[in-house]
Amino acid sequence: MRIGEISKRADIVVETVRYYEKIGLLPEPDRDASGYRAYRQAHLDRLLFIKRCRTLDMAQDEIRELIRLTEQPDADCHDVDALLARHLRHVRERLQELTSLEQTLEQLQQACSDGGRVRDCGILGSLSHDLETPAAPAGHNHVPGTHGKGQGV
Repeated sequence: MRIGEISKRADIVVETVRYYEKIGLLPEPDRDASGYRAYRQAHLDRLLFIKRCRTLDMAQDEIRELIRLTEQPDADCHDVDALLARHLRHVRERLQELTSLEQTLEQLQQACSDGGRVRDCGILGSLSHDLETPAAPAGHNHVPGTHGKGQGV
């Protein structure tokens, strides 16, 4: 398969396929006589595996570790279970953070229930003066799918 075909079959954009190759999640394919990448079924299977992991919001390092573990089929699956437990813990922490964020946004929204002019807006006033600046937990990243080393990866 050429890159366009594998991209279409995996429903992953071409640039992402190239990116996964670049960072080592996807093995580099052989090249045909004209220099085009020649992907095999194993590449498609790996792309689909990566896509499923990303759907579960797993970080690249987590996916890389799972791939490494799949290459040891006779090993004990304790490491896989431990990785998933760490990821689940991260997801639960994230849910707590999102609940707190939801409550803060609801409080802000209640600050401006009567409409009016922007200069009198309770939401903007609260954002400018009333709220304390929340301190992000050390080493934490709010970008979905990214977990720092200190976050149980």
